[in-house]
Amino acid sequence: MVRDILRALFGDGGNVIAETVEVFRVNAEAADQRSVETQHAALEQMAGEFRLENRGLFDRIIDGLNRIPRPAMALGTLGLFVAAMVDPLWFGERMTGLALVPEPLWWLLGAIVSFYFGARYQSKGQDFQRAVALTMARAPQMVESIRTLRALRYDSPGVADSGSDARLVMSALASSDNPAIDEWRRRAQAAPPATM
Repeated sequence: MVRDILRALFGDGGNVIAETVEVFRVNAEAADQRSVETQHAALEQMAGEFRLENRGLFDRIIDGLNRIPRPAMALGTLGLFVAAMVDPLWFGERMTGLALVPEPLWWLLGAIVSFYFGARYQSKGQDFQRAVALTMARAPQMVESIRTLRALRYDSPGVADSGSDARLVMSALASSDNPAIDEWRRRAQAAPPATM
């Protein structure tokens, strides 16, 4: 009778208590084993899809195109910093042009970039809208800044005009002791006139 009770509890070499508990609670070891097998099968399938011998020319071209935008944006941004240092006037003109871009176009660009890079744009949307509105409000200032910058170029008409400053006019007309200019004048006077 004891043997029958033990056989009822533990079965023929099995564990009736463990089997009964597994009805109400998942066997953690078996669940982990199934999870490992599922993950291994998924990795095998993905590896099969991305093997180089299975990919055609079109797939390789598309993969290459998908890798272009992020490095292009990063290198383009660095290029803008270089351009700002090399030619500030050129850079200022382009940035002023960007300041005049209408708000809906900025929203469209933002939507495209956010679609490509993720949903981070939504959390920054209000800040972006305020920044664009502030930039648009400063557009007249930017135009005036470009005018001022262009007036400072060495080849701008009237850049050497002294205006109504009489002292500046007199100092410009006064002769000074400059050996280099004196030498240049002597050579210019001694040189024969050019003939055609």
